[in-house]
Amino acid sequence: MADEGLKVIASNRKAAHDYFLGDRLEAGLVLQGSEIKSVRAGQVSLREAYIKTDGQQAWLVNAHIAPYDPASRLNHDPKRDRKLLLHRKEIARAQEHVRQRGETLVPVRLYLKRGRAKLEVAFARGKRSYDKRQAAAAKDARREMERALGRRRDR
Repeated sequence: MADEGLKVIASNRKAAHDYFLGDRLEAGLVLQGSEIKSVRAGQVSLREAYIKTDGQQAWLVNAHIAPYDPASRLNHDPKRDRKLLLHRKEIARAQEHVRQRGETLVPVRLYLKRGRAKLEVAFARGKRSYDKRQAAAAKDARREMERALGRRRDR
């Protein structure tokens, strides 16, 4: 996916730590007026969010979009379920992945594309604790190698 014209609002780094991320989808979000104002201000957290499907529709659950202060009494519930805009085939494919492969759908990042809020969703398979340790060890080894190469170039 080309990143031209995208303004990343929030990313879910914990998802990459806790899951093996596979194929990705781009979904639109149905938001209220005060919610899009908060999104544009960057007051969003995807840390505990997940996606659920009910056969016909997909929902973003447990994402936190902070209340927009100037909206006062017309504000929204920060943790309400938000409908995702996906094609029927994409929803059916997501349900098949969840049912047959034991994968889940996790939000990876929220961004603005041509003024519209979009959510990048990934098919994910859970990591075990030893997988997480291996990933951390590989990251540390890569970092050490970069440092060694950097020192070598400086001479």
